[in-house]
Amino acid sequence: MGIILKNIMAIVPEGDRDVVKETSIYIENDRIAAIGAEPSGFVVDKVIDGKDRLAIPGLINCHTHSYMSFMRNVADDLSFMDWLFGTIDPIEQKMTDEDTYWGACLAIIEMMKSGTTCFNDMQMNIHQTTRAVKESGMRAVICRGLVGSGDDEAGQMRLKQAYEERDAARDCDRLTFMLGPHAPYTCDDAYMRIVSEEAKKNHMGIHVHLSESESEIEQIKEKYGMSPIEMAEKNGLFDVPAIAAHCVQITEKDMDILKEKNVSVVTNPASNMKLGNGFAPVPEMLEKGINVCLGTDGAASNNSLNLFHELSLLTLIHKGVKRTPQCVSAREGFRIATINGAKALGLEKETGSLEVGKKADIAILNLNTPSLTPRNNLLAGLSYSANGSEVETVIIDGKITMEDRKVLTMDEEMVYKKVNEIIVRMGLDKKEY
Repeated sequence: MGIILKNIMAIVPEGDRDVVKETSIYIENDRIAAIGAEPSGFVVDKVIDGKDRLAIPGLINCHTHSYMSFMRNVADDLSFMDWLFGTIDPIEQKMTDEDTYWGACLAIIEMMKSGTTCFNDMQMNIHQTTRAVKESGMRAVICRGLVGSGDDEAGQMRLKQAYEERDAARDCDRLTFMLGPHAPYTCDDAYMRIVSEEAKKNHMGIHVHLSESESEIEQIKEKYGMSPIEMAEKNGLFDVPAIAAHCVQITEKDMDILKEKNVSVVTNPASNMKLGNGFAPVPEMLEKGINVCLGTDGAASNNSLNLFHELSLLTLIHKGVKRTPQCVSAREGFRIATINGAKALGLEKETGSLEVGKKADIAILNLNTPSLTPRNNLLAGLSYSANGSEVETVIIDGKITMEDRKVLTMDEEMVYKKVNEIIVRMGLDKKEY
């Protein structure tokens, strides 16, 4: 299919900078065929009028748990371990496969409506998130959450499920897979070594929670005599391309390990604040040259999957903490939410920026909105004034998945109905905390 985004404002890379300019973008099948002049032989099937519109590369949510969307607002104002083991884990134990599917559907709708075109998911019930991704047209990296002790039967079963899910989704090139050892407090050192060896053998990356809370740090230091990041490095998790979610409570030595091992760090500002875990040292990590990307975490701890909200927090929090207005600029934030995320997922040649030859993963914002008026500096506007509701049209893999705020690939009303049925069945609509 040939689509033209005609005479549209767009954020495109020029050298090591991103610039805003008026241009036309030509999409042929699943890729950007040209930016500027129409390519020869281009067959037009659809023209999107770019007047008063802004095209950006789709945002990339590098850490979430999509199934948790039905747990939104059911476990609030709790300490991290009480939240996880006292409330969320018991709910997860009651989940059915269908619960996971409808939770993922709701998450995808929310992400799509706020400009996210790719997400990195750690999930529990196999085939359900991939089913939702296939049907919705979204792009995703899927990790079966792995928990285990040594070569215990349950840990081996989860690894087997991870491979089953990967193999069953080979027909969809919008899906890629990593291994997801959950965290140092749910995976012992022997199991970490097993997972790292499996990742090397199967040429897969690693997605892991690390150094999220003070209680985690204390627990791992008491048990292993080292930090969670040191433990992960010692047991081989960083011997393959790795994504470490959170990294809130980390030392200079931890950061040096992350840099040396080329680990990408996903910062999740809202979740880290809400659970009282603090602020990741993003400015220091950027200074060291660590690839920092952006995530929401799950809706059970955020409670939103809106990456514009995270982008705003990212570019504001560190200015206040460091008392430096130049800290984590809007330009840096934009890259953290787009191309840095693509690099973390090994997709930088495919997505993360508007460039000829890359996949057509594009969010189109309506500029005739109070939040983006006047149009003084649209890059700054994405961080400091946009809220995600400006996203009007979304294109993923060259296909229009949302147009005029209407999701074309999913039945929104059915998703809302099913999710509300889940919370009634589980009694979550009556819970108070």
